[in-house]
Amino acid sequence: MQLDRPEEMARVTAAGGVVFNYGGVLRVQGILAKTRALGHMLLKPEVICEPEITITARSEDDDFMILASDGLWDVMSNTVACRETLKCLEDKSTNAGTMVGHEEEVRCICATFHLTDLAFRMHSRDDICVVVIDLKIRG
Repeated sequence: MQLDRPEEMARVTAAGGVVFNYGGVLRVQGILAKTRALGHMLLKPEVICEPEITITARSEDDDFMILASDGLWDVMSNTVACRETLKCLEDKSTNAGTMVGHEEEVRCICATFHLTDLAFRMHSRDDICVVVIDLKIRG
C-alpha cells in the first residue's frame, strides 16, 4: 500500500514509524515506499505483511485479471495494461518461441513478458512482477 493513503500514514505513525519525503516519494523510516510488504523485519511494526483484501463481484463480461507489483503500476495505467494484455490474448499469431503448453497459457505468458518488458522500457525503478490470468475461453 502507498503512504499517500491517509489511513496507512496514520497506521504507520501510530506504530512509531516516521515517514520521510525523498524527492517526492514518501518512505517509511526513509527506506521503503510501501506500508505492506513481505520480509522487511527491520521495519516492523510499521510495515506489516497483512494484505488489504477486497472482494469484487465477477461477471461473465470479465476478460482477464492482471496481478502485478508496484513496479508495473507505478509506471503504467490500468488502461494501458489492459489494452496491451488484450492485444496479447487475442493475438493468434503470438510468437512464443520455444514455449510449450496450451495456446491460452502461452498467450498469458506472452502477455506477462510483454507487460514486464513495457514497464522496464517505461523506466520502472522497482522490481516488476506480473501474472496474467485469462478468464475467457478464446477460440
